Amino acid sequence: MKITFYGAAQTVTGSKHLIESEGFRILLDCGLHQGEGGDRANRELAFGAESVDSVILSHAHADHCGMLPVLVRNGFKGKIYCTSATADIAKYILVDSAMVQQQESNHTPVLYTKQEAENVFPYFEEVPYFRLTRQWTRINDRIRFKFYDAGHILGSAITYFEITENGKIKSLAYTGDIGQGGVPILHDPEPIAETVDTLICEATYGGSLHRPLSDAAKQLKTVIDFAIQNKSKILVPAFALGRTQELIYILHDLTNRKLVEKIPIYVDSPLGLNITEVFARHQDDFDVQTWTDFGSKQEVPLIFASLTYIRTVEESKALNAKQGPFMVISSSGMMEGGRILHHLKNGIEDPKNAVLITGYQSENTLGRKIQQGASQVEILGSRLSVNAKIVTMNEFSAHGDQAFLANYIDHTRELNNLFLVHTEMPQALSLEKFLLTSNPGFKINIPSLLQSFEL
Repeated sequence: MKITFYGAAQTVTGSKHLIESEGFRILLDCGLHQGEGGDRANRELAFGAESVDSVILSHAHADHCGMLPVLVRNGFKGKIYCTSATADIAKYILVDSAMVQQQESNHTPVLYTKQEAENVFPYFEEVPYFRLTRQWTRINDRIRFKFYDAGHILGSAITYFEITENGKIKSLAYTGDIGQGGVPILHDPEPIAETVDTLICEATYGGSLHRPLSDAAKQLKTVIDFAIQNKSKILVPAFALGRTQELIYILHDLTNRKLVEKIPIYVDSPLGLNITEVFARHQDDFDVQTWTDFGSKQEVPLIFASLTYIRTVEESKALNAKQGPFMVISSSGMMEGGRILHHLKNGIEDPKNAVLITGYQSENTLGRKIQQGASQVEILGSRLSVNAKIVTMNEFSAHGDQAFLANYIDHTRELNNLFLVHTEMPQALSLEKFLLTSNPGFKINIPSLLQSFEL
């Protein structure tokens, strides 16, 4: 068996990992490279699309699914295995990606069109979590897999493979992106029951520790009190998928319990609205806590009195002239596109306003520059001073931190090979050092782009 890493290798974007076994090729995710260098990196695949037999899609974030239209256009004819929720969400993500490219192309060729995004849809093969059916999915007579819940976003899955080579069974697991546990709506990540020869594990926060989610209430109260006192705007760049819904849930719960003052909250993201509707269709995937907090009271978690979903461009523009205090949640989460840029351009120079960062900011993104204290940034062609209050809240992270990852890896039985992906080198090296402290001699690989390994 051979594994080649075509993306998310010493970076946190563009996930693509190719498994080859006796001539059969399985691609783990097919994601866009986001941030600096993305246009060049996404122009072509580094492998033959027609030679890929199957795709396993761990979840529907664009950095894991956004290159599927290119794969299909270039000749892929197999199945794209994923959960039902992932298939539903990915359809919105891919079409939105195509439309954003068209809007921002400036007459340069788009990576793919809306029609090419829709051409992917027939290839989705929906697979339930193993806990629901107790049944494996067989790809061919030598390879079968099951999905465990990854607890990252709705529909996210950890994939466990059994691959027979020369009469011997080899086991491999791929986490995709794995959640922290204890987050709203989602089940906690499920441990792998079987022994695992090889684990491909994300390590986005491999060198960091998150504060407990309970701390979020205190910090949200501080930011909201600041906004009320200063009649200011709270600008929240948030991923339309996952982070937006978690924030709404938490704000609804805190408002119900009177732990924060009521202020108007606007979700200004057409994609976020579409995905929130997908959440409503997949309530069977929600955890028990969601029922405790809202279902037992006959309330809908993602709808409440002080929350408004913005539907039109005119409504979005009207927020620029609106007097605070209010909060606007808008994508993209790393501030690399979308309506959040217009809100930042309008509000980042005002010291009365606040920018609330709730997700990982990749290297060279606008979000990383603002988070690291840049005094000036360029937004939509304008050079602007960063005078607004900048607040980072890692409590909302959809990724496991060092302690969670180390515990998950330590409890993966009989592990022989560990590959750390979807991570920058400082984070990966920190996790490696931490793991080796208690497991000296443990074989850990931090693959570079295009690096291959024979197992």
